Amino acid sequence: MILVTTQDIPGRRITRTLGLVRGNTIRARHVGRDIMAIFRNIAGGEVYEYTKMLAEAREQAIDRMLQEAETLGADAVLAVRFQTSMIMQGAAEMLCYGTAVNTVASEGDETP
Repeated sequence: MILVTTQDIPGRRITRTLGLVRGNTIRARHVGRDIMAIFRNIAGGEVYEYTKMLAEAREQAIDRMLQEAETLGADAVLAVRFQTSMIMQGAAEMLCYGTAVNTVASEGDETP
């Protein structure tokens, strides 16, 4: 599956637009992580616990979007974007969305 943030894929021609696909997850803070984050905030530097949590949330949202795209029979997702929003105190949503399409190699290009 090809994922791009652009509206097209160089060397590929869009043959069919299948529609919007999305994946999301909601993550809540963890008391243990909060304690470590407080110490890091005092000392300065990256809050690794939250960096890791957000990276995991992004990957899960991408995986869920890809599952939806595969269900539609897509071979690519264009204009991939991320969005976050606070759901409640201490919990946030990570949303990934894009446009599912079918593509073929452009004429004269042998890119798969």
